[in-house]
Amino acid sequence: MAEYKEAPADAPMALKLMTWVDNRFPATKLFKEHMSEYYAPKNFNWLYFFGSLAMLVLVIQIVTGIFLVMHYKPDANLAFASVEYIMRDVPWGWLVRYMHSTGASAFFIVVYLHMFRGMLYGSYRKPRELVWIFGCAIFLCLMGEAFFGYLLPWGQMSYWGAQVIVNLFAAVPFIGPDLALLIRGDYVVSDATLNRFFSFHVIAIPFVLVGLVAAHIIALHEVGSNNPDGVEIKAKKDAKTGIPLDGIPFHPYYTVHDIMGVVGFLIIFSAIIFFAPEMGGYFLEYNNFIPADSLKTPAHIAPVWYFTPYYSMLRATTDPMVNVFVGIVALGAVAGLLFGRLKGAAKVGLLIGALVTIALLKTFDAKFWGVVVMGGAVVIMFFLPWLDHSPVKSIRYRPTWHKFIYAIFAVVMVILGYLGIQPPSEAGTLIAQTGTVFYFGFFVLMPWWSRIGEFKPVPDRVTFAPH
Repeated sequence: MAEYKEAPADAPMALKLMTWVDNRFPATKLFKEHMSEYYAPKNFNWLYFFGSLAMLVLVIQIVTGIFLVMHYKPDANLAFASVEYIMRDVPWGWLVRYMHSTGASAFFIVVYLHMFRGMLYGSYRKPRELVWIFGCAIFLCLMGEAFFGYLLPWGQMSYWGAQVIVNLFAAVPFIGPDLALLIRGDYVVSDATLNRFFSFHVIAIPFVLVGLVAAHIIALHEVGSNNPDGVEIKAKKDAKTGIPLDGIPFHPYYTVHDIMGVVGFLIIFSAIIFFAPEMGGYFLEYNNFIPADSLKTPAHIAPVWYFTPYYSMLRATTDPMVNVFVGIVALGAVAGLLFGRLKGAAKVGLLIGALVTIALLKTFDAKFWGVVVMGGAVVIMFFLPWLDHSPVKSIRYRPTWHKFIYAIFAVVMVILGYLGIQPPSEAGTLIAQTGTVFYFGFFVLMPWWSRIGEFKPVPDRVTFAPH
């Protein structure tokens, strides 16, 4: 049992109140552990804004979501009209709705940048593997949350987008039709689907999301933050105090630092809300301002922009693309047998595995493998800590050509995202197929290419120039 503390008789009322709380709840202890006595590297740059911005957007989404639920009707006959009622008749309803819809896109923007910063500086490497895994789980939950929320306005794109995505589950062998039926709750997207998606969007996934965010932060504060140099600041501590020599208290230094990022973000966020909430149809599609009509299919159905890189991979997985996968597996097996350091049993295992994989690729149709590719593109990121075999963490000390690989990776994601919005074409499909091969090649070949090249010496202490 913790020692009971008493405030001096002449202490201010605020101190007495805080002492009373601390005797019953570790408020001051938690503040010290996670803020004022949590020592972060002193060389954070602007790329470290996005973690705190993701927290800010999460709060915005929860608060605005609460107010939207007060007026929204999860009924197929009333849902679209209730959204119009929020926009037109509820005081400041238009602002709350636009904050929520813009916040969804803002959430993905800051999370994508947050993850890419982690990739650049090796923030997934030992001892932060669990921090990265929790982060990827947050990203996966965020995709589910956005998908379920996408149906709720009950507009044309909401309805038909959900119809397309749910039907993808029907491509799963043996259990696909029953799985799609379970998700929809009916044989077509209907009122039952709307109610299911509403419950997941409002109750189930937010609980999981908040829990994962808490786990992500706890895991981070347990092992300490990474930095642009990839140097562990806990390795060099003051002999008397035990404080890292290159660490500074998160509060007040990084709380002030993050406030600057928050102000800049809110300026841009507010400008979009007030002047371009639809963002040319990318944040809110124009077809979604038309009530859902099960008898009238839009000319071109595409998910909202943050799903489109993976949607491009799905569309790129055609029968010829499956044949390309077969060729890649065969070449990989031959290369492993001829040039790998494998012994008898391992060689037999590799050969059997390759033959089984090729047989599966040829057995099931391209639609199923498209779903596998789309899901695998997200799942493969969970394994990044064990795929990167580079002797250094940060991109700063890697060979220059590594930077070009990461730059190409980012460009490929943008191109795939753009192609996913556009109607399918032969040229677009070919480019998407090339991008898909590069995307998976980036991860699958990482154990090989991440070790190649001339690496720069990593300093013992973080490099920092005061400004």
